[in-house]
Amino acid sequence: MTHDHDLELRPTAAQTEAALNPPAGRNGGDLVVETLRGLGAATVFGLPGQHALGMFDALRRSDLTYVGLRVENNAGFAADAYGRVTGEVAPLLLSTGPGALTSLAALQEAAAASAPVLAIGSQVPVAGLGGGRHGYLHELRDQQASFRDVVKSVHTVRTQSQIPSAIAAAWESALTAPHGPVWVEIPQDVLLAETSLPQVTAVDATPRDLVPRPELTAVAADLLTRAERPAIIAGGGVVRADASGKLRALAEKLDAPVVTTFGGKGAFPWEHPLSLQSWLEDRHTTDLLEDADVLLVVGSGLGELSSNYHTFKPRGRVVQIEADPGKLESNHPALGIHADARLALTALLETVGERRDPAAPERVAALLAKVRERIASQGLTLEQEVLASVRAALPDGSPSFWDMTILAYWAWSAFDARRPNTMHSAQGAGGLGYGFPAAIGAAAADPTRPVLAVSGDGGAMYSIAELATARQYGLNVTWLIVDDGGYGILREYMADAFGEATATELARPDFVALAESFGVPGVRTSPERLRDDLAKALAEPGPSVVVLPALLRMFAPTHLDAT
Repeated sequence: MTHDHDLELRPTAAQTEAALNPPAGRNGGDLVVETLRGLGAATVFGLPGQHALGMFDALRRSDLTYVGLRVENNAGFAADAYGRVTGEVAPLLLSTGPGALTSLAALQEAAAASAPVLAIGSQVPVAGLGGGRHGYLHELRDQQASFRDVVKSVHTVRTQSQIPSAIAAAWESALTAPHGPVWVEIPQDVLLAETSLPQVTAVDATPRDLVPRPELTAVAADLLTRAERPAIIAGGGVVRADASGKLRALAEKLDAPVVTTFGGKGAFPWEHPLSLQSWLEDRHTTDLLEDADVLLVVGSGLGELSSNYHTFKPRGRVVQIEADPGKLESNHPALGIHADARLALTALLETVGERRDPAAPERVAALLAKVRERIASQGLTLEQEVLASVRAALPDGSPSFWDMTILAYWAWSAFDARRPNTMHSAQGAGGLGYGFPAAIGAAAADPTRPVLAVSGDGGAMYSIAELATARQYGLNVTWLIVDDGGYGILREYMADAFGEATATELARPDFVALAESFGVPGVRTSPERLRDDLAKALAEPGPSVVVLPALLRMFAPTHLDAT
């Protein structure tokens, strides 16, 4: 008897012919590139190194688009952004030792933000594996150990025949909820050796669906239907699962107020009558959430920033939907539902009863009025005007990428992302240097729309080399650099804690002249001209730099006064 799946596995005549007569001149690197192409990759990021040259040589025999950055960590940030905005795996090609290790900070951010990055690094020759001290260039005792605590999974190849399977397994891991970075390493001699293996064609690496258990969603639906004061916290998992529409439908069915975390920006419409916006670093918001008798948390672990620095203490029942099992109930007891946000919200929509609460929009409006009053009392007009100018200049559909700088800290709470999956920052791991290289990755993903990067002068110095990358590829990236002469947020933290700041003041270049030396147009602006200058830069093709000399301040925290 012949079964259907037997027919599916039977090669076609063309596949058989191609397998029996593979092209000459291929090496292990070709198996890497062919596997990536077979999995659906279109663009790869990276930086060549001596041990990885087999992979890079194979690129010229493929139709993959290569975007090469100048620093491995920046290449990792670019891949991170590509994965975030497309939802697809972003391949990142690296070399052994220093090249690989330089990417670790970027991979930590990808892990924190659940960005699907497939990092493929070379290794010393096979004879050098196992921890012996053979003296190979770039040799480490256990290279993969450096990655194991950062990435979702680690895959080591020792023979050419293992390459397609290892990359496919890593690809599936990267795309299985929660998304995240993965690591594959392949020895130099395996990449360089000529291969007689057939060309890699179709490769199956379909990620598994993370479906909620029906008995849990039934209990959650009952709690929400009977709740008197339900509220919803929407995290980055809602954005990654493309579940914003489901979230809105559920909130409206329950008349439940919604606040988005900083990673969940755009998951719920900013001006919706039920929108608490993103004011999580505000005691008024914390109080409302604590008062909820049923709190639905979707796609968030309620970590430090999402819990107003762990001062949030819910008094009602918590229902937590989270794809990462390590985050379930890690901070608060809850009805934990291990599931993809979209699938869980779909299940809830099918089972919750409709409840009406005409007073809910009034409570939301009253809370936002209290927040505005608190901010207005602090004399921070400049900061609000600068943020409003950025919002006005940026087209609604254009993504923005924010470094760890005071304006970004404002944006987490006060910036209207307008659309899901358009505002991204490095707040997951909190490393400097994210904004500009990440914007490069997003521009490579979609060259038809402008992309904004926002950095301080300190963070900008991490990424100056990538002006050459943006110019080389003609990418539509506008880089706003807020120049306050140092590490502004650290200056504030130290002055508040110790009375004065140390090691926060920086010598820096003339950023406009420096940009122009790369062939990138630059302009020095002012708060009054920012909107027009930024809009003009975003409208013109190719990369550009806008420098705003300004000393911005943060709004006063509320968690320090919590008891």
